[in-house]
Amino acid sequence: MTTRGARAPRGAALFDVDGTLMDTNYLHTLAWWQALRRHGHDVPMARIHRAIGMGADRLLDEVLGSRRRREEDRAVADTHGALYAAWYDNLRPFEGATELLRAVAARGWQVVLASSASEEEVAAVRGRLDADEVIDAVTSGGDVDTTKPAPDLVEAALRAVGAEPEDAVFVGDTVWDVEAAGRAGLPCIGLLTGGTSRAELEDAGAVLVCEDPMTLLRRIDTSPLSRPPERPAG
Repeated sequence: MTTRGARAPRGAALFDVDGTLMDTNYLHTLAWWQALRRHGHDVPMARIHRAIGMGADRLLDEVLGSRRRREEDRAVADTHGALYAAWYDNLRPFEGATELLRAVAARGWQVVLASSASEEEVAAVRGRLDADEVIDAVTSGGDVDTTKPAPDLVEAALRAVGAEPEDAVFVGDTVWDVEAAGRAGLPCIGLLTGGTSRAELEDAGAVLVCEDPMTLLRRIDTSPLSRPPERPAG
C-alpha cells in the first residue's frame, strides 16, 4: 500500500485498474491460460476471463474448483506474473483514463487505485497512467488476505485515505468490483471496457454503467463523481 501523505478526510474515488483504466483484461486472461496449461490445467479462456478481477486466490478457486491443488498456487501465480510481465512495455490506458483521474481530483476527490493484482503489476500499470500527481493512495492484492469479491480490498483503500463508505464511490469493470463495493457499503460505477455486459453490471448493483472512461469523463458532472460529499463545518 502506498499513499501520497496524510490529508484531512474527504470524499474518496476508488478505481479498479485492470479493465477499468487499463486495457489489460485479455492479456491477464492469456497469461493465466498459459500459466495453468504449464501446470497441467487446461481451462477454456472464456472461463478464465469471467474470473478476471479477482485476486489469484479467488481466481484459482473459480476456474479450477475441485481440481485446485493449493500447494501449487504460488507456482501458478508466479508463472502468470512472469508471463504477464512480458507485456509491460505494451500496456496502454484506455482513452480518457488519465484525464478522468485528473478531473475527479480537480473536483475535490481523493483518488485511490484499488486493484486485486500484485503490487508489481499495479506499479507497472500505474507508471503507464502518468497521473501520479493526483493519486493519493494505491492498494493491491498483497495488502489483504482475501481479494474481490470480498470487501477487504475496498475497505483497505478507504482506510488508506481516512474515508468512510458513505463518502466514497468505486469505479470498476467486473461484477466482482460491484459486489466488493456493495459489501463495503459503496456505490459502484461500472465500465464496459473489461468485457462484462451492461446487464451483468446492472444486475450486480452498479448505479451507473458507461461504455468507457472517456464516456464517464464526459458525463462526470451528472454522475456520482460530480463532487464529493460536503462535510459539516467545525
